Amino acid sequence: MAGTLPDLTDQLLTAARNAGADAADAIAVDGTSVSIDVLGGKLEHAERSEGVEIGLRVILGKRQACVSASDTSSRTISEMAERAVAMAREAPADPTVGLAAPEQLVENWDAGALDLYDSTDEPDPAVLQDDAARAEAAALAVDGVSQVQATSAGYGRRHVHLAATNGFSGGYGRTDRALSCVAITGSGTDMERDYFGDMRIHQSDLMSPEEIGRIAGERTAERAGARKPPTGSFPVLYDERISSSLIGHLVQAINGAAIARGASWLRDAMGEQVLPKGISLTEEPLRPRTSGSRPFDAEGLATQNRNVVDDGVLTSWTLDLATARKLGLESTGNASRGPSAPPSPSLGNATLTPGTQTREDLMSDMGTGLLITSMIGSSINATTGDYSRGASGFWVENGQIAYPVNECTVAGNLRDMLLTLRPANDARQHLSRRVPSCLIEGLTIAGE
Repeated sequence: MAGTLPDLTDQLLTAARNAGADAADAIAVDGTSVSIDVLGGKLEHAERSEGVEIGLRVILGKRQACVSASDTSSRTISEMAERAVAMAREAPADPTVGLAAPEQLVENWDAGALDLYDSTDEPDPAVLQDDAARAEAAALAVDGVSQVQATSAGYGRRHVHLAATNGFSGGYGRTDRALSCVAITGSGTDMERDYFGDMRIHQSDLMSPEEIGRIAGERTAERAGARKPPTGSFPVLYDERISSSLIGHLVQAINGAAIARGASWLRDAMGEQVLPKGISLTEEPLRPRTSGSRPFDAEGLATQNRNVVDDGVLTSWTLDLATARKLGLESTGNASRGPSAPPSPSLGNATLTPGTQTREDLMSDMGTGLLITSMIGSSINATTGDYSRGASGFWVENGQIAYPVNECTVAGNLRDMLLTLRPANDARQHLSRRVPSCLIEGLTIAGE
């Protein structure tokens, strides 16, 4: 590597100026990833990747272009800058293009306070293999599990540094350690599967392989004998393991890029009720030991907590500088980028206001309906919010699980659905999106 990450970004900016750029920003990423798969107690696949990627965005007036490379030699950096400037000259003008003003840049950030980097040694591949083998054995020990489809253990380490000609320069590191298991019950056309996994910033926080395998096995065994549910209009309970996907549709709909294009079912909803009163959706980019945390955004702006939805009312879009300029607003500090593309808005950590009831309490209240634990496919109309997804889970009668179900579809309209949302109190606190199980009234279920 030709110097440290800050050295590389400085070299990129110097090359951009020398090539004739009016302004530029640069990113350098140094990453390592290790993945181990086990099947039948034996190593099935092992993969390790490591390297440095660099990216450069140049600005000429109101035109921009991005280039990236994995070669960090001086010659490559010079060629990148020359190519990017030539591309920018041919690019269409965009009045929203531009770096942050110096007074907009973050000051005195503390990446260490976020505790995103585990300084303990990278795990030996043999340790990862042992973790995966132990999880697989625990899943197979559960009555009703016929086989384990896949067990994977992984580790990642990543350092990123950003710099721009407006004076910003900053970086931070993050790590992750993961373990997951997918098990199968039954055989032939009667096979059903389920899974469980855990991922943490710090290795010491990871659940034990035995617990991960056991939960995967128990979930799978509960799926034996699944059949289609009845067709009709029923309440639907989204289990905590997939409820964040429901809120994810809201997050996508308030993304500034979608709003600027007019391609969002919430494009005219600012200041209106989008969740029930008493429920808020809060972005929390500075939450320690959480995968979506960051001390500043990809344009050097400060990140901070904000209520995206406050007491049920939509109060804010998710904006970077460009989308904010298009909408005549200020950036919310949500720019995100990789080496090969310009910044775009993205929301990371978020918490939905929890309820006071357990998942079982909500099942009791719903009486008869569908508990969804897994979803497949997606047909979402981004403009109207019309919603249709394949689902599996459990049929609930008299407030109790009656039998497992599969091969069904749930449909409705997201705007109407979210206004009936009732959250439970079972969100896992270490996840980036803390969303509990959520009960939705009156969805259409297509089953048998």
